[in-house]
Amino acid sequence: MALRTVVLGGGAAGFFAAIRIAARHPDWEVSILERGRSVLEKVRISGGGRCNVTHACWDPAELVRYYPRGEKELLGPFHKFACGDTMAWFGDRGVALKIEEDGRVFPESDSSQTIIDCLWAEAKRLGIRIVTGARVESFTAPASPPEPWAVTVGGSTYYADRLVVTTGSNPAVWKLLRGIGHQLIDPVPSLFALNIKDTRLAGLSGISLPWVQLRAGRLQADGPLLITHRGLSGPAVLRLSAWGARELHPLGYDFELFVNWVARRPADVETALAGTNLARKQVAKNSQLGLPARLWYTLVIAAGIAADQQWAHVTSDQRAALITELTAGRFRVKGKATNKDEFTTAGGVDLREVDFRSFQSKVHPTLYLAGEVLDIDAITGGFNFQAAWTGGWLIGEHIQ
Repeated sequence: MALRTVVLGGGAAGFFAAIRIAARHPDWEVSILERGRSVLEKVRISGGGRCNVTHACWDPAELVRYYPRGEKELLGPFHKFACGDTMAWFGDRGVALKIEEDGRVFPESDSSQTIIDCLWAEAKRLGIRIVTGARVESFTAPASPPEPWAVTVGGSTYYADRLVVTTGSNPAVWKLLRGIGHQLIDPVPSLFALNIKDTRLAGLSGISLPWVQLRAGRLQADGPLLITHRGLSGPAVLRLSAWGARELHPLGYDFELFVNWVARRPADVETALAGTNLARKQVAKNSQLGLPARLWYTLVIAAGIAADQQWAHVTSDQRAALITELTAGRFRVKGKATNKDEFTTAGGVDLREVDFRSFQSKVHPTLYLAGEVLDIDAITGGFNFQAAWTGGWLIGEHIQ
């Protein structure tokens, strides 16, 4: 039987769902309704306009570890469709992809337009109807199947035997989903840099470190770090912000952060410094432990060691203070900073209300949900897109 399927949201998850549905059910009428003037906007801007399609991670058990919310739920889906499948899908359609040193996957063209053109061409080839400027005003769930959904857009009504919602963190759609019985977790920002005003960071903007350890209460994260003119950013900070999204929000992003600049234990740092043969050298002018010279200098001064003081004259208290600055420096965070990657939020449809074998709603059997409308999010690196591709694909595989 030919069914009418309406996909709300013209992003990665919506296009992938529509394409797979139309490919498996060529007699169905498939439509994408997008509220914006154009489709695939997040694809367009991601990766600085290059589109970080996915990540070169081949083990589902490892892949799910990049998702602060959704780790358990995505394990099964990733065994069905994951990063390698995404790369093969685009490759089969003539899109050459490349894996960069950090594992991120981009089109060889370094242009997100390549990915957009591929998805658009496939949708057109399969006869999918794409409507932009279609802001959803309401949708009414069927009283009982096989009655259709009624979706109101700009005074017009679209009837759908199957409804797929991939609208991300759209407040209006979240309200509608609550109205038909779904529970939604309120959104909070994820993936943000940290505002820190501290004399130890003054003038150090642009300095990066290959690996640090961060701690805030029970939250811990490690990885590369970047000092900015407003505070701290980089993968370690973004990881902390992602896993701590719900803990840091009620604090108003006002909390104490401990930074281990050298990612070593205090005892190991003590041993390393004791082994140096620098007795007559000035401490501040002879950087140790691989730290950038300017950062080392400011930490030495913060430890109460004079700029011209020699190692031979460093007291035990000064040495202890320096080790503390190096391994557990205290910084007061006062707010989150705008980050170019901050278009991810934690929140969405409660994951307990979704069957992750098919991404089918447990509340309404003819409703499917994928992408950031679900309470699933990841750190940067192509992982959010991968969750979108996987959800869209499995909807298309299982929808009946």
